[in-house]
Amino acid sequence: MTFEWQELWCKDTVEGTVVQGCFGEPGTQTYLDWLLSAWGWTLAVSAIGLVIALVLGSLMGVLRTGPGRKLAFLGEAWTELFRNIPLIVQLFLWFFVIPEFIPVLKSLPSFLIAALGLGFFTSARISEQVRAGIQSLPRGQRAAGLALGLTLPQTYRFVLLPVAFRIIVPPLTSEAMSIVKNSSVAFALSVLELTQFARQVGEETSRPTEVYAMVTLLYFVSAFAVYLLAALIERWVRVPGLAGAGHK
Repeated sequence: MTFEWQELWCKDTVEGTVVQGCFGEPGTQTYLDWLLSAWGWTLAVSAIGLVIALVLGSLMGVLRTGPGRKLAFLGEAWTELFRNIPLIVQLFLWFFVIPEFIPVLKSLPSFLIAALGLGFFTSARISEQVRAGIQSLPRGQRAAGLALGLTLPQTYRFVLLPVAFRIIVPPLTSEAMSIVKNSSVAFALSVLELTQFARQVGEETSRPTEVYAMVTLLYFVSAFAVYLLAALIERWVRVPGLAGAGHK
């Protein structure tokens, strides 16, 4: 088993020789080096996409629950647009079509385009979670904030959103785990993440079983780490009295 491990993961990607210690010297790369680099790109695309999704999704969720009809329509349009177009199609649009109208996008590296498309796609789903979290709160909370002299934005910032986000931690956990898995579509833009690595190395080494098994394990580890972190956050921010049915 040790010999078979070294024959695959400790092999130099250019020379084809087994490297002692499995990590290449500066200027060389083993398949294990390549695997860890691909894992890093997967995590980078997922993290950037998640940040974009949280910011835009929260903004659109707030707009959908506000009193302004035009802003609410904007939030609804954003959510429905990005939620109902397949992710892979959105990535191709961002990579091939939209840069023709927004030339600055042509200078962005592929992994940022992938993160952008992933973030916009997931923001529509987070928008729905934020909307549901805000609307699950008693209406009196908004009225109380306004009665205390807070502006509407201040009421959202200090009264509604802090509680709403605590309520929606479980569905946000699912979205965070999904964004790790959905990052696999970045291979379509030639981003050297885990799925692209598995495709290339499986063909180069003619050992797709071991390669895909390792990549599957790393996807599982990444998603499960997100779950564990979110579970800790959920216990830390849980609001007493809001754990029952309907959070009432």
